[in-house]
Amino acid sequence: MSVEIVSIVVLAVIFLIATVRPVNLGALAIVAAFVLGVTALPGADPDERTDAVLDGFPGELFVILVGVTYLFAIATANGTVDWLVQAAIRAVRGRVGLIPWIMFLVTAALTAMGAVVPASVAIIAPIGMGFAVRYRINPLMMGLLIINGASAGGFSPISIFGGITNGVVEKAGLPGDPMLLFAASFVVNLAISVVAYFVWGGRELLGRRDDGAAERTPEEEEGAEPEGTGAEPEEAAGLDRDRILTLVGLVALAVTALFFDLNVGLVAITVAVVLTLLAPEAAKGAVGHVAWPTVLLVCGIVLYVGVMQTLGTIDWLGEEVATVGAPLVAALVICFIGASVSAFASTTGILGALIPLAVPFLTGTNAVGAVGLITALALSSSIVDSSPFSTSGALTVANTPEDRREYVYRGLMRWGFGMVVIIPIVTWLILVVPGRL
Repeated sequence: MSVEIVSIVVLAVIFLIATVRPVNLGALAIVAAFVLGVTALPGADPDERTDAVLDGFPGELFVILVGVTYLFAIATANGTVDWLVQAAIRAVRGRVGLIPWIMFLVTAALTAMGAVVPASVAIIAPIGMGFAVRYRINPLMMGLLIINGASAGGFSPISIFGGITNGVVEKAGLPGDPMLLFAASFVVNLAISVVAYFVWGGRELLGRRDDGAAERTPEEEEGAEPEGTGAEPEEAAGLDRDRILTLVGLVALAVTALFFDLNVGLVAITVAVVLTLLAPEAAKGAVGHVAWPTVLLVCGIVLYVGVMQTLGTIDWLGEEVATVGAPLVAALVICFIGASVSAFASTTGILGALIPLAVPFLTGTNAVGAVGLITALALSSSIVDSSPFSTSGALTVANTPEDRREYVYRGLMRWGFGMVVIIPIVTWLILVVPGRL
């Protein structure tokens, strides 16, 4: 068996192990990169081959991941995120039908500004499910709008998903369109959210206001709203000095990254350190809440892919895919692979592994546009996050009231696996088949 095939098999094995066992995929990828590197990479001695492995460490991506999650840990700790959510809820003035859309937009805004998708879901899901109980909103619909909102903002030019995808495209010398990627992600997630909204009770919510109406029981029908508790609405926190400074910092992050082309991670860490110096008590423990598992996962996968590139696996795979007589069919298969694996694993890991594997195929054929396929692959790999086996889906189930948890779990499983089948086909038809992108 050639070393190229071995490296692909090892990649599949570590994804499988991380799915069935509680081991971080990034840690497995680092071990695999080390073992494969010292045994197969060219070099006079093991030390030289180890240096070659470490040359593939994604330093810039590491800084981005640490920086943005550090900043949002502070924003969460000092109450800025809670203030944003409460301010948005007050803006709807009791219109219950708009509350799920507020959750969608707030989650999208968090990820668009750089928050990690699972972290955003972890922040908003408890709040959203609390409102679902209070206002008798179907928790499955609420959960889907939160997950889809996170994916909708997840491919902005300054987001984690967007950074990974656009970085791989730029490094490969392929044509890219970061704003198209962001717009496509937002539009598709918005469209499927509209479907979910009306399938699970949105029409009835449109005419309802917060008038203290009697609550319905969950036994009335499978799609009925969850039982209410009669709890009073949560009091909104005030906009104090620390929260004002944090909001200014978030705006500064967006402006400097979008208009001055400064590194997102370095700016985020700078803002976080300034906030810590100005308000050390509010920022206490924020470093401990950096998304270290995500950092390990992404950096480990990218490190392993770097070893694959050095071994020539990526070029070999591109040559093999290029021999397929029907490039459009091959493109559809790639999208299905991304959706199927991501439904059970981390989307960040999938993006870091599959997009580099698709690069040689894109450079070896004129029948498939790079922008179209990369966008379709990114959407296919992220929208299936609604599966209860993915991080976002699991967080949503965990934050559902216990008496409705099984209902939400089964609903997310049906919806998530439906997306595995539907989204690759839809994005392929819209973005790849016309051949204009």
